Amino acid sequence: MKNKALFSPAGLALIGLALLIIVVIISSLPRLRIDLTQDNLYTLSNGTREVLDNLERPIELTFFYSEEAIGQMPQVRAYGNRVQELLQEMVIASNGNLSLAVIDPEAFSEQEDLATSYGIQAVPLAAGREEVYFGVVAADPGTRIEGEAEVYEAIPLVRPDQEEFLEYEFSRLISRVLDPDPTVVGLITSLNIDGGFNPATEQTTGAWAIMDTVRYMYDVRRLQETVASIDEDIDILMLVHPQELPAQTLYAIDQFVMRGGRALVFVDPNSDTQTQIMVGGGGYRDNLGSDLPGLLSAWGVDYDATQVVTDQELALFVTLAQGQRPTAHYGMLGVPREHFANDIVSGQLQVMNLSSAGALNPAEGSSTTFEPLIQTSDQTMMMGTAFFREMGDPTLLIDDFASEDQNRTLAARVSGPAQSAFPDGPPTADTDTTETSEAETETDPDAAPDTTETAAQDHLTASVSDIGVIVVADSDVLADRMWAQSRQVAGQRVINAFASNGDFVINALDNLSGSTELINIRSRGRYARPFTRVLALQREADERLRERETNLLERLSETEEQLQALNQGSGTISPEQEAEIERFIELQLETRRDLREVQFELNNEIDRLGAVLKAINTALIPVLIIIAVLTATLLRNRRRKLAR
Repeated sequence: MKNKALFSPAGLALIGLALLIIVVIISSLPRLRIDLTQDNLYTLSNGTREVLDNLERPIELTFFYSEEAIGQMPQVRAYGNRVQELLQEMVIASNGNLSLAVIDPEAFSEQEDLATSYGIQAVPLAAGREEVYFGVVAADPGTRIEGEAEVYEAIPLVRPDQEEFLEYEFSRLISRVLDPDPTVVGLITSLNIDGGFNPATEQTTGAWAIMDTVRYMYDVRRLQETVASIDEDIDILMLVHPQELPAQTLYAIDQFVMRGGRALVFVDPNSDTQTQIMVGGGGYRDNLGSDLPGLLSAWGVDYDATQVVTDQELALFVTLAQGQRPTAHYGMLGVPREHFANDIVSGQLQVMNLSSAGALNPAEGSSTTFEPLIQTSDQTMMMGTAFFREMGDPTLLIDDFASEDQNRTLAARVSGPAQSAFPDGPPTADTDTTETSEAETETDPDAAPDTTETAAQDHLTASVSDIGVIVVADSDVLADRMWAQSRQVAGQRVINAFASNGDFVINALDNLSGSTELINIRSRGRYARPFTRVLALQREADERLRERETNLLERLSETEEQLQALNQGSGTISPEQEAEIERFIELQLETRRDLREVQFELNNEIDRLGAVLKAINTALIPVLIIIAVLTATLLRNRRRKLAR
């Protein structure tokens, strides 16, 4: 009797009502969520949650979104929903410190003026479409003081092709509002990367293009190779081809990383750029390689400064002499994007050019995490640096090449807890390693180098938190000849990049400038899924209605041209001409009306399709549950009857 009552029309209605009430209750409790997407698209990473947990004051998020205009682009509209949902998830996880406003800036409105004041500009997202707003702003409302500048950061365009990095971009946006001070980059290098003097031409040389780019975005301070300590206000160390650094400089770098400083390191087994400089100056240097003895291994990186990677598949072609055909140079590599990791630093690069690069491997037994960013093909062979220095013809590489069938890592990210390379404390000071930089001497001429006893008091044997280091096994990657051409225009240097080397450096510095939590945020999956049936229906409707739309636009254009020709005629307009003008005006109005109907029909079909899919998604599961329960009950009752 109970089963009959349960599955009676009234009982089923009560079940449906109960399910509806449950859905409403769950919807009213936004923190109770289950993410069933393949890539956990709606589950914030631990790094993002830590960034939000550390918010010390309220931050306002504003999404400038032309919702009405984007309604005509279903795929972009779906992406807009994805952006809003992710921002809302962050608001929910912020314990009330984040707020979100979605604004559709209409033309000539105060909302449009507000978007413009934040640097958000309307852009066309597709050919033939109107311009739309699709940007996000994070602002600190506590800085809105009359007469003072408001602190804010903006993403002028949330690009659909950057979807995997949405969570990182939004977390970085919030972090920059909290800490708007410019990032300070300390540079240590043995190359004339920042400009110098060429003895061969007896002329000064300008800074490399990469340094113009870095200095434009960051506060760069040049440090001497004999620096004894690194100031705490330096956020990132950029080490470019560090050669034979004294022990106390290595110790200063070690302690900088141990106390939470970030490092972008470019080591090189054989610097082609330095070879050119030394030969041009008439000198010679036995060691053209660079290394950080003890430091890389302590950070979990295995690197051999005597071996160069050669790659048959990724070899660049070079011209040895005018008139000769290009020859493959197995030591100069053009690495395409399929060899880049899906990381915020390398995920969107197109191609990187390197020359006589080394290989990086994870050190055995290390406590850090080694993540490759750039890799070679599997058609590689390691060759000694001595062979490269003596080689005059790159075809010799082809003769000696024998593939070892192994992918090599050219650049890697290292993170996690690390041990100091100086477990016993600072090295013993000596006359060769106690020099300070000129900047230090000028600032405080009476200051003396730290004694071993003083340094030992602050010595760190392990990192205070996860380290953040990016290592590249090539320094030639920064040279102009590998990635950029520059020219002077109206007294300004214009850089034309033909490779992504510069983008990699800026991405790396940008990523390292964030907090540990921000660095640990990885790329996510994409929201869009290839629902082929849905896309086919959309394309079919779009093509059918677009054809009518095109014909109507052509007819409207012809009508307007004929009207213009009649109106430009001289003399008195005859009754026949006046009637013709009225007919064309009526045709113009009719054409515009038909055009609006076609556009409405297109949007209506897409909306109708979306409504059907939404209804299926929301109703199908409850219906299937009810059917399953009914089927199970009927089968159970049938078995009971048969058992009797």
